[in-house]
Amino acid sequence: MTEDKPTRICLGVIAGAQGIQGEVIIRSFTQDPENIDAYGLLSDVTGKISYDLKVLRIAKKGIIARIKGITTRNMAEGLKGTELYVSAELLPEPDPGEFYYRDLIGLKALDQAGELVGEIISVQNFGAGDLLEIKLAGTDKSEFLPFHDDYLVEVSIANQHVIVKSTAGLWE
Repeated sequence: MTEDKPTRICLGVIAGAQGIQGEVIIRSFTQDPENIDAYGLLSDVTGKISYDLKVLRIAKKGIIARIKGITTRNMAEGLKGTELYVSAELLPEPDPGEFYYRDLIGLKALDQAGELVGEIISVQNFGAGDLLEIKLAGTDKSEFLPFHDDYLVEVSIANQHVIVKSTAGLWE
C-alpha cells in the first residue's frame, strides 16, 4: 500500500501577523529560510489560492514577509495557520547524498539483518522532531520511528530502503 509521493511540497506556514500593515510571520521549512520566496508563487494545499510573497527580513520568531494584496493586520491574522506549497517540479535536484523527505515515501524499512520491517508511508513532524511513519510488514498497523541517527543505520534512495536499528521494545 504505497502512498503516492506528494506533488505539492509545503515550504512553510504562516505563524501570525506582524505589525499593522499586513506583514506576516512565516515559519519556513526551506534549507535557507529566507529563500522561501525564491520558488515563485506559493499556494495553499489545493493549489487554488496563490500567494505572491516577498521576504522583508529575518526575525527571531520567523521570516517577516509581505503577501501581495494583504494590507492590514486583520487580513494577515486571517491567514494564520495557512500552509504554503509549491509544485515539487520546481524544487532543485538534491546534491549527491541528499534527498527530499518525499523521496523516503515508499522505501522499504529493513532491520540490520536485512529482514523487512515495513514500508515508509509518510514523514511527519508533530513538533518534537521528524518521524518516519512505517506500515509494518504483514499488518495493517503503522508505527512512528524517529528520523534520527539513534534509530537509523542507513538511508539509501538508490537501493530503495532504509536500515533501522533494533526496534525491540519500541513498538510493543
